[in-house]
Amino acid sequence: MALYYRAKAHKDLSQNDASRTGMQVADAEGRLAVKARRSLANLARLAGDFPTALSAVPTLGWKGRHHRVLGDIHWSHADTAAAINAFEAGRAEAEQHGAAGERAMMQVRLALAVSFADPDRADDELALAHQLLDGLDQRSNTLLAQVVALIKDAGTGNVTDRAESLRSDIEAAGLPFLHRFVELALALHHAVRGEDQDLAATIGRLRTLTATGDFAYFTDIAHFRGGLPLPGPLTTRWTRSEDDVRSAWRGFVQARQQHLLAGS
Repeated sequence: MALYYRAKAHKDLSQNDASRTGMQVADAEGRLAVKARRSLANLARLAGDFPTALSAVPTLGWKGRHHRVLGDIHWSHADTAAAINAFEAGRAEAEQHGAAGERAMMQVRLALAVSFADPDRADDELALAHQLLDGLDQRSNTLLAQVVALIKDAGTGNVTDRAESLRSDIEAAGLPFLHRFVELALALHHAVRGEDQDLAATIGRLRTLTATGDFAYFTDIAHFRGGLPLPGPLTTRWTRSEDDVRSAWRGFVQARQQHLLAGS
């Protein structure tokens, strides 16, 4: 137990190499082994090792939040249909177990997956997310829901101003990992609007925010959205070919452009 919680503390402090080492030990023993396996799967995903993360899913079950882990893998590949299915299943499972916090978390992630591909549906999913979050102490998911709203509105209006305000809220909340999600939203916004210089600046900030290697695949996604080549050898291990992932993320940009033209 002590090994698991020490490793968890390392993860909370973004000391992920130390966390991986501790979780590998904790995985071998005790009633927290499933949670340790989930943490190892998430750490693999953060490092861009998606095949390792995916291979862990069948070992997790409800206690290891298997649907949440699977959904996070799928949306990262721009496979929103599979991500939505996973998060809907996770939300239903949370309802069966009376886990209000997990249910709200799954709804926020469901809204995230929807927001890339279907901004109209995302309105409804976000409304439900805020309803489920009401009364819960889930500051990180409340802020993530605001990021989802930026993604939903990418290509329109005052997204950059709202992003700046959200950065201040994230800083005040002491949740710096969410800065990467803000930049991911801005990457979509600038790609949709064809703002090449702003997209390059966003990629630069993402590169700084992911310099440790964790979430570095966000930088890949930003390049894919802009139809840009990666600056060096591929470090992310996708579960599909890079071309498939690139095409899917670029397709969302083109679909959003068409959506905005249709509504203008």
